[in-house]
Amino acid sequence: MNWDAILLFVLATFGVVVLILSQLHEVLERLPAVIRAWHEVRRSWHEARDDQP
Repeated sequence: MNWDAILLFVLATFGVVVLILSQLHEVLERLPAVIRAWHEVRRSWHEARDDQP
């Protein structure tokens, strides 16, 4: 294994780590809105079920 291969491996590893962290950040950033929307959907289901005779 020469220095070129080691450097390429290190750069690729950092690239993958940065990609994973950025994707995780996007998911965690949108999570509160998704949870609020899910609670709203469940609330409307319960209200619709309670309104039926």
